[in-house]
Amino acid sequence: MKNFITILFGIQYPIIQAGMVWNSGWKLASASSNSGILGLIGAGSMYPDVLRKHIQKCTLATDKPFGVNVPLLYPNIEEIMQIIVEEDVKIVFTSAGNPSTWTHWLKNHGITVVHVVSSVKFALKAETAGVDAIVAEGFEAGGHNGREETTTFTLIPMVCKAVSIPVIAAGGIATGRGMLSAMTLGAQGVQIGSRFVASKESSAHQDFKTEVLKAKDGATQLTLKELTPVRLLKNKFYQDVVRLYQSHPTLEDLKKLLGRARAKKGMFEGDLEEGELEIGQIAGLIDDILPVKEIVEQIITEFNATNKEMSNLKL
Repeated sequence: MKNFITILFGIQYPIIQAGMVWNSGWKLASASSNSGILGLIGAGSMYPDVLRKHIQKCTLATDKPFGVNVPLLYPNIEEIMQIIVEEDVKIVFTSAGNPSTWTHWLKNHGITVVHVVSSVKFALKAETAGVDAIVAEGFEAGGHNGREETTTFTLIPMVCKAVSIPVIAAGGIATGRGMLSAMTLGAQGVQIGSRFVASKESSAHQDFKTEVLKAKDGATQLTLKELTPVRLLKNKFYQDVVRLYQSHPTLEDLKKLLGRARAKKGMFEGDLEEGELEIGQIAGLIDDILPVKEIVEQIITEFNATNKEMSNLKL
């Protein structure tokens, strides 16, 4: 398949493996790129020196394109961006911040820039900032999310109508059928996160991966909107958040409960009680842990079979 997204990134299939905190190290990114999609290293959970090592290891593990996802609220953002340039990374996905801050600088260094948005308003801002493409992410997605609670099925056609640059759909996509649906709505590619959490190469703790397999519909909830909205599995920590909300907490109360390294504790260290377990609603469809290569093959096979099936559908 060739379209703007495959040509823009130099990949075989218009699929991006999302850059997720504590899940997306060099092993996942390189395995994804070697499978014909775009692998992303998640910089949000890495100190600058750790990110440099992951980029270097990924460069050795694949001769295919890969990129880095950078939350723009990162405290060491200047150092992170400098490392990306020094290590000759060619693709950067930015999120959680104003794209106009770094897009021009990155593009002046020959880097392709994509920004993640959750609304038409921010899609237009990203286009004005000069990004090459947009990831439009519905609130079904795991991890940090938009406050608008706009679903992917609604968001994608609205963003595609509003902007003239390519749109990549994200949020609630883990299968070939989901991918075809998103592209039918106007997206030129998809970004998939939760499905790759449950992969052999994900850096997530095995206990967290197993917990993802147990998830059913209704197992997650978007919360902590006053800080940064995040979709979580409903474990003990989540229930502690619910109880705190009943007392009408201040921002400081919420920050105190959240503390530091809560996501690392849950997803990377495997503390299923006290940790923050970020995953999307699509977890209800995930029931096995597979190598990335097999996951990609399943998605493409289902996409092609469904596309053929739908081509015979007449009204």
